[in-house]
Amino acid sequence: MLCACSGEQFKFEEAPQSPESLATRDFSASGLSSRTGDWESKFDETQVEEVESTLKETLSLNYEEARALLGRLEFQRGNFDAALLVFEGIDIRALAPRMIRAIAERTKQRKPRSKVDNVLPNVMSMHSVSLLLEAILLKSKSLEELGRYTEAAKECRIIVDTVESALLKGMPEGIGEDCKLQEMFYKALELLPNLWIKAGFLDEAVTAYRRALIKPWNLEPWRLARVQKDLATTLLYGGVEVNLPSQLQVNGLTTPMSGTEEAILLLLILSGKMALQEIDWDPEIMDHLTFSLSITGMFESLADNLEKTLPGLYDRAERWYFLALCYSAAGQNEVALNLLRKACGSSEAKHRPYFPSFLFGAKLCSLCPNHAHEGIKFSEEVIDLAKHQNEHFLGEGQKFLGTCQGAAARISVLDSERIIFQRQSLYFLNDAVAQNGNNDPEVMFNLGLENAIQRNLNAAYDNLMIYSDMMAGSSKRGWQLLALIVSAQQRFKDAETIVDFALDEACSIDQLELLRLKAILQITQQQPKQAIETYRILLALIESQKEHWLQAKAFRHEALTQQKLEMEAWQDLATIYVDLCSFLDAKTCVDKAQLIDFFSPRSWHITGLLFESRTLHKEALASFSVSLSIEPDYIPSIISAAKLLLKLGMQPLPIARSFLMNALRLDPTNHDAWFNLGLVSKMEGSLQQAADCFQAAYELELSAPVQKFD
Repeated sequence: MLCACSGEQFKFEEAPQSPESLATRDFSASGLSSRTGDWESKFDETQVEEVESTLKETLSLNYEEARALLGRLEFQRGNFDAALLVFEGIDIRALAPRMIRAIAERTKQRKPRSKVDNVLPNVMSMHSVSLLLEAILLKSKSLEELGRYTEAAKECRIIVDTVESALLKGMPEGIGEDCKLQEMFYKALELLPNLWIKAGFLDEAVTAYRRALIKPWNLEPWRLARVQKDLATTLLYGGVEVNLPSQLQVNGLTTPMSGTEEAILLLLILSGKMALQEIDWDPEIMDHLTFSLSITGMFESLADNLEKTLPGLYDRAERWYFLALCYSAAGQNEVALNLLRKACGSSEAKHRPYFPSFLFGAKLCSLCPNHAHEGIKFSEEVIDLAKHQNEHFLGEGQKFLGTCQGAAARISVLDSERIIFQRQSLYFLNDAVAQNGNNDPEVMFNLGLENAIQRNLNAAYDNLMIYSDMMAGSSKRGWQLLALIVSAQQRFKDAETIVDFALDEACSIDQLELLRLKAILQITQQQPKQAIETYRILLALIESQKEHWLQAKAFRHEALTQQKLEMEAWQDLATIYVDLCSFLDAKTCVDKAQLIDFFSPRSWHITGLLFESRTLHKEALASFSVSLSIEPDYIPSIISAAKLLLKLGMQPLPIARSFLMNALRLDPTNHDAWFNLGLVSKMEGSLQQAADCFQAAYELELSAPVQKFD
């Protein structure tokens, strides 16, 4: 979509009178003005010459002025062919040097508030210049009406070239008080890019817009804003890249490096003018700014500009909702959720509920298990509102309710509560599938994930196959979850094949995650050498892309994801080397991981494993303690600390049992915790309880994925 210059409608009045030519007054008096309707609308060449001759003799007009007046008359009557025929007789190119000299001399010697031109010998009057400029403009408009856009643009450009050559420092003040030169020039500035757009020359249109903005032409604020807006939209949607001219390029960060950056700069200037009320509020400017900042990932900048909008332009709930969208897109879901709490809180209780805020709140809560209970409330409100006004969103509410209840089950302390939430989760997700049918692959994915977490592996596999068909195999997370489900079925080779297939379809950042999953599958299959080689490839890819992500400040979320993957790769390698008893290599890998994030609980946990492998139990216990001080609920360190306490024999059983019960509270499906709890029970003499624990550990291990499902 191109936003062409939407200049105001041309209203060509009668030519202004001047002391040296009374053409306008006498011409109107003789009945030849545009308001006289008894002239034939079309002239042949003989008639034109006769009228010109009469005007010359009676009104003392020169040849060009006569044609300019007659051409204006024909244009006003809508006879564009006849008007063009008249205007063709004016040799503008021969007159251009005289016009440039006249504009330069008369604007230079013009006194403030002077209403007449100073008498200069052999210099064309400003009235004559204005009349000729109007003739060029009307000729251009006539060509436009006849569909000859390229010719029209070239004619219109003559006006801009002429005035620009005469006024090197821009338009002086007060020049428009007694002649139409300024008016004609402004109309030409707005018309020229529009004509180039119609002719299909977008690069010329961009150049024309820039010419209107380079010099101080004293454009009215609304007119200047319109040119800036039209240039921004052309750069955004035109599909062309026009480099800035050398005189506009400045060394430093302020010079736009692309058309999109230039468009954003223009739109930011316009939004600032709206905030200061220098121009009227224009919702289209905010729409274009939203689009441009969104495609470049500058969501926080978009939020800043939304916050600067004046009160009353958006409803409070609507403003909070828009801001929440911005911050969520920027990866700040907590900030977004706080804004949605405002939109859905008690302060808005007297107003009609803003449905999108409840829906978005339910979605954000479904992404974070810690907000599961709040998400249930949001989702129930969505379902209630959907039943009364938005029935097509009923399935969405059920989807988020099922997802949040599944998350609530995973953080529940009581087994009875967990069972209820798990059952309700599957119930509402199945309802959402029935409600939405095959129109929402997200529902099917969530159902497959919940079935996988509850170890309903066959059902989960079927759900993911349907999801993959719905997504035409283009979803990285779909292939990843499918590979994990297959690995939980102990089909590790098939899982690796799925990952290889997904690698061929994935983009760069997704390939990194899939490569790590492939390496983990190779470790599970007792292939440490192949896994190390896969990690080498992974780290090489990360290193090659690191510079790009560091420079792309707008995509901070992707850069952080890549950084986290790099740290996890070094941690995985350290674990491999610990198992291979290559302690020096393991220490090197842990150090590299800690350079990325010194306070990673997993790095300290691996350090503890490294000490434990070297029988440095006290140092190992200290490392596990540091890991738990960073993240008290880090399950691997909880289990490792319990195992180490059993080895140390310092009143181990009650403390070890406490550690392991806490681990099972956090993750009831952790087979390692069940196994070690069985050891504690056996050491305590509770053989039946130990047998039950070992049985649970065995069954859970048979259905354990190589990575956590969620």
